[in-house]
Amino acid sequence: MRKNSSPSDSAKKSRGAKRTPFEQIALLLQGGGALGSYQAGVYQALAEADLHPDWVAGISIGAFNSAIIAGNPPEKRVERLREFWETICSPPLGIPYFKFVDLKNDFNHQTVNQARAWNILMFGAPNFFVPRPPPTVFFPGDVLKASFYDNSPIRPTLARLVDFDRVNAGDMRFSVGAVDVCSGNFIYFDTTTHHIGVEHVVASGSLPPGFPATEVDGCHYWDGGLVSNTPLQWVLDSRPRRDTLAFQVDLWNARGALPKDLIDVEVRHKEIVYSSRTRAATDHYKNAQKVRNALSTLLTKLPNELRGTEEAKILEQHADDKVCTIAHLIYRSKSYEGISKDFEFSRRTMEEHWQAGYRDARHTLENPEVLKLPDRLEGARTFDCGKHGPE
Repeated sequence: MRKNSSPSDSAKKSRGAKRTPFEQIALLLQGGGALGSYQAGVYQALAEADLHPDWVAGISIGAFNSAIIAGNPPEKRVERLREFWETICSPPLGIPYFKFVDLKNDFNHQTVNQARAWNILMFGAPNFFVPRPPPTVFFPGDVLKASFYDNSPIRPTLARLVDFDRVNAGDMRFSVGAVDVCSGNFIYFDTTTHHIGVEHVVASGSLPPGFPATEVDGCHYWDGGLVSNTPLQWVLDSRPRRDTLAFQVDLWNARGALPKDLIDVEVRHKEIVYSSRTRAATDHYKNAQKVRNALSTLLTKLPNELRGTEEAKILEQHADDKVCTIAHLIYRSKSYEGISKDFEFSRRTMEEHWQAGYRDARHTLENPEVLKLPDRLEGARTFDCGKHGPE
């Protein structure tokens, strides 16, 4: 472990100022397995708008996408994301999927999706994971093999598509979250505190019991989504605070209909657990930042004899006049996707998710208010592409 140098505040500010009035742009990517191509579509739209992040943070599949973005030059990122998703969404047996089924019918679409998902469960996803033989799964053995699937194929895939020297150079801050299996503590592997390698990214996506724990520096880690599937708070709580434009890309929608059967119950359960209360965290931050900004303004109005008091010095530690805009992009799944939507790694569905992310991001960027600084007393603003205007 080591602390890397990072770009100076002035350098970050000048880069951000060329595109927006914000001091930094952050891209926050939630976990969600096969749904992750939605995030790639969002990034394509941001790249076309020349809104490249200064900081990218992810959990699970969001960590994989984050590594590809941070580990490539701007002009190569969309191409590398496309290569990654086309690679892992190829038919596991090399047999192309049938295309003659009418997928305009939801029942047919759901049937085809479930068949593709079953294929993934049986044979894995190319260059990502493969099933383990039953003796390895059901009998005691190596802790690094205690899982239904072997995810070692993802390591050469990431090593090929990600330049980790670039990741660690510090030009873009990079963070991925994981959980220490033995202590249960959540940790972020961050380029300001760690020298990032393939193992840190894989650790963030080691969801049990599907995948085994990943060893990093003598400790074993599982998927960060077990504790928090969203890196929002990590970015918003970092010091020193900066005027930030954050694109929060969620793969699970916290809001949904009342389940009507057991399959609906399981889908809704996943959505609630893995959405990680993003809206609640956003609302809490908005309220806290408004108070911090008001406190900062109030302190400037204190007479000199009060500004030097111990009480004023304590308050100064919590005062903050920075502002933040959070552009919230949420994948809203279709009724036919069902319980397998996070492990249905097929090419057709990947393209559907990618295009949905691209459309949602384009729609969000059509609102000029998204790229404007909030009022200092307001502190923070949030936008949801599924709505009109700020939340």
